[in-house]
Amino acid sequence: MKVFFVGAGPGNPELLTVRAHRLLSHCEICIYAGSLVSPEVVALAPAGADLYDSAEMTLEEMEVVFRQAQLRGVDLIRLHTGDPAIYGAIREQMNSLDRLGIDYEVIPGISSFQAAAATLKTELTAPEVSQTIILSRTSGRTPMPEQEELEQLAKTRSTLCLFLSVHKIGEVAGELAPWYGADCPAAVVFHASWPDEKVVRGTLADIALKVEQEQIRKTAMIIVGQALARDIPVSRLYHRSFSHGYRRGDER
Repeated sequence: MKVFFVGAGPGNPELLTVRAHRLLSHCEICIYAGSLVSPEVVALAPAGADLYDSAEMTLEEMEVVFRQAQLRGVDLIRLHTGDPAIYGAIREQMNSLDRLGIDYEVIPGISSFQAAAATLKTELTAPEVSQTIILSRTSGRTPMPEQEELEQLAKTRSTLCLFLSVHKIGEVAGELAPWYGADCPAAVVFHASWPDEKVVRGTLADIALKVEQEQIRKTAMIIVGQALARDIPVSRLYHRSFSHGYRRGDER
């Protein structure tokens, strides 16, 4: 018996990995991450599967289901939105499984920041502009380490992808503007890859107002950085002076 921590991807079931799709479509027990996982993905579970919404469960209640699966000798799917390694709170679950003597495995998934970039039809890195992508969030019920507060991250002027923060979009824009500039491109993607996906584009000067007008308050990705612009230096990857050896290695 094994517990599989499965990345449900950003929402569109066609963006599941082949292995995730296979495991989910044959599962007997599944604990899924509430409204964060697309209903279309949850619907891939067989009709007779036992489904549990983790939004209504404590860790102790999940342990009970783990033990039940162990006694039945049945694999359990722990379905997490996006990729389980990013804000998945899987560490404490793994500690519980270690204590129970239950084996587990992680199946990666496409994260919402990747799906948002695809929706925006953009590259998050840009030659001579930004070669670093920062995945972070603002403080909430989970406080941020002092050295990772938004102002500290802004000093790098890297491409910034913020999870779980759209309800603070005005505060975010205000803190970033002194470092990125008020005219820096910014975008918010709500429910990336879902049927009701929304995209808001702007700058740090106006993105908050635009997001407010669209009444987006949760489950959205904020992306900020000059890499979102189109008028940036061209990559040297396909320059005539680059040898094919560089191209094969994808060196930039």
